[in-house]
Amino acid sequence: MTNMKTILKHELTNWKLWEISWLIFCILSITLLSLYWNDTLIGMISAITGITYVVCIGKGNISAYFFGIVNCVLYSLISFEATLYGEVLLNAGYYLPMMFVGIFLWRKNIDHSTNEISKRRMAWHNRMIGMLVILALSYLLGLCLQSLGDAMPFVDAFTTVASIIAMIATVKMYSEQWWIWLFVNMFSVYMWYCDFQAGSDNIATLVMWGIYLINAIIMLFKWESESKRYELSFTRTTTKT
Repeated sequence: MTNMKTILKHELTNWKLWEISWLIFCILSITLLSLYWNDTLIGMISAITGITYVVCIGKGNISAYFFGIVNCVLYSLISFEATLYGEVLLNAGYYLPMMFVGIFLWRKNIDHSTNEISKRRMAWHNRMIGMLVILALSYLLGLCLQSLGDAMPFVDAFTTVASIIAMIATVKMYSEQWWIWLFVNMFSVYMWYCDFQAGSDNIATLVMWGIYLINAIIMLFKWESESKRYELSFTRTTTKT
């Protein structure tokens, strides 16, 4: 119990009022809309843990990955029922193990003055390579998913491939992850909206992706600002030494 209190105190240190307010708003929105639309319990828990994960990732807290583990398992089950097999492979086969990689890498890069990880940016050539890889692999995977009878093969393929690259950027603490998540979230909102229009009751999942999209925009500005500040601080320190 003492260890749990210590962990919670450590994780909640240095949260700004707007960050706490945003997290509470997201959780309440998901919960109330899920209840209103009579969503399944698994859908509601998946959405709540998913929202908590992305907000805590944006904050730079390691605790995010524990919520992410729960979300990966439940979201995989939901995606399987919706015949979105790319999403199943992505979450069960890739996101889940990457959560443990994230915990390992982030623990080594904590800024103890803020209890957050040190944020950074990619070199320009790595950005271009990443974009080309996403486009090429999305097309190839789309063809494979189409042959498997995927409900939306190329949209599903893009969100899968782009998410793989974005997750690598996430565990390596690059701010560019939020640009990729921005597009992933836009396509995912469209994908789950079509699923809902087709008669699915996965409203919490749709709302979850909508909040992911808003969160990506907010965290994009936050990480770009903080990564620039970190680079400037690092440059000054290097110059002095």
